[in-house]
Amino acid sequence: MTTTRKQLEVLTDDQTPHKWCVLLREDVFKKFMSQGSPAVHKVFGGGSLFSPFLFGKFFDPSDAFPLWEFDADILLAGLRSSGQSSTVDWFQTDQDYVLKADLPGDGKNNVQVYEENGKVVEISGQWKQQGGDSKSTKDWRSGNWWEHGYVRKLELPQDADGRRIEASVTNDLLLEIKIHKINPLDCDINHLTMKDKEAV
Repeated sequence: MTTTRKQLEVLTDDQTPHKWCVLLREDVFKKFMSQGSPAVHKVFGGGSLFSPFLFGKFFDPSDAFPLWEFDADILLAGLRSSGQSSTVDWFQTDQDYVLKADLPGDGKNNVQVYEENGKVVEISGQWKQQGGDSKSTKDWRSGNWWEHGYVRKLELPQDADGRRIEASVTNDLLLEIKIHKINPLDCDINHLTMKDKEAV
């Protein structure tokens, strides 16, 4: 089988209106999970792309998950019909954070990766490209997105360089995102340079 690898452009100008603005605390999320159905645990549990505990800490997912309206069964139905799980693996090296995820979808590359202010990465994609009105296609993430695809936001670790992100897709199914770490030596050099300038 031939392996194809496609480099993705990491976008920074996301004009999609964001509907969800209510703070979700970790204790509220845990209560939601404790009362949740098996479908909820399947979507948000450990090892899932949608778990808010990636990178070892809780990240408020309320911008992507309006829990008072979210229907996990619909998202799971989309995952099952695509034949793909939403499993994720992440690790770090001395130079980078690396995230690998099996992409949901129909086997056609429609994933988009956005970087927001060097602090957050958003991964999104539609189950199938929507036809018809271009406006409805453009803004699908601002409504009940789980009916049309998937959206996942990740808060980057503090020492991640949000300006240096690489993303690629292998065989239209495996997404790999590499986030370079901030080099402490670069910070020291910049700091010394500023002190030297002040001394002159």
